[in-house]
Amino acid sequence: MNDPPTFGAEEEFLLVDPRTGEPAPQNADVAAEAKRRGVELQLELSSCQVETTSSVVSTSTELGQELARLRRTAAQAAEAMGLRLLAAGLPPATPHEFPVTDTPRYRRIGAEYGMVAHEQGICGCHVHVEVPDRAAAIHVSNWVRPWLPNLLALAANSAVYRSADSGYASWRSVLWRRWPVAGPPPFFPSPDEYDRTVRMLIDSEVILDEKMVYWDVRPSQNFPTIEVRVADVPATVAETVLFATLVRAAVMTALEARGREDEPGRLPPAALRAAYWKAAHDGLAGRTLDLIHGGGAVSARDQLGALVQRVRPALETLGEYDRVVGELDRVATQGNGAMRQLRAWRKRGEVMDVIDEAAAATLS
Repeated sequence: MNDPPTFGAEEEFLLVDPRTGEPAPQNADVAAEAKRRGVELQLELSSCQVETTSSVVSTSTELGQELARLRRTAAQAAEAMGLRLLAAGLPPATPHEFPVTDTPRYRRIGAEYGMVAHEQGICGCHVHVEVPDRAAAIHVSNWVRPWLPNLLALAANSAVYRSADSGYASWRSVLWRRWPVAGPPPFFPSPDEYDRTVRMLIDSEVILDEKMVYWDVRPSQNFPTIEVRVADVPATVAETVLFATLVRAAVMTALEARGREDEPGRLPPAALRAAYWKAAHDGLAGRTLDLIHGGGAVSARDQLGALVQRVRPALETLGEYDRVVGELDRVATQGNGAMRQLRAWRKRGEVMDVIDEAAAATLS
């Protein structure tokens, strides 16, 4: 591809009661109201969730404008139904279980997967980046695997859950990996091997269909893109744009390196698992594992800096290098979603303080 690849983002949001902060199972009502306002919202597995989908865009500025418009309209639709919209990886206040959205497929998932499906309310951010073909998508998936924990730490936004400090920056990531095909993907030597693995999972009834391939990187079923799904939904539009821009630059770097490097991503499974746990636990404020240079412990912020330097040529091609560096410095200083949640929680130990902080950040 001569031009930089196009990209876009999907963001999942919670609907909560403004008085109690508990999830509100009214996604169909909110989606209908948003449609009247000109925005199509997708219904997620839990009926307390909605999802926005951006247009395909060519610049980070376009993406930011689009995401701001979608968040604003979704929040207005929620308010019209007497609810609040939250960009948070998990509900800070929760009921015993989350009602499953009343569609045939979601009812089947609820019946097959029990409490994993009924204790959900998990909100992520999915970035799609254009790739030339499926072989390129598999190559990108392999290349980006060592960097996934760093991207997770950047976007961590689920520190408070069940009206308590979870002890993790991204408790969403821990809960999400209960699904049978979630977390980092395996290393795949070819698209055929990927297809055989997915077919085995379906034939053995581990998953119902290809849509349940929930790995944190996957070739899109419906579009000529690679989809990176590792993030909690970021607290703010600016953080989503930062995450998406880094993902886009990583895809460009992987495509540029294709055929000129040794096979990427052949990591000891225990090292990748440990790096994921560390990133989910510490988030941006702590330490992580440097999987590129043997797995030693380094600060999460320094490792993100290493990622920026690795993809710097792509960022400079996009005209985004200075902005990304500035945004990373800002997030490190002001805190990402998880850090802001914990600051709000530690003031008084009141979950509504966390709800108020998340609602404000959603539209900031």
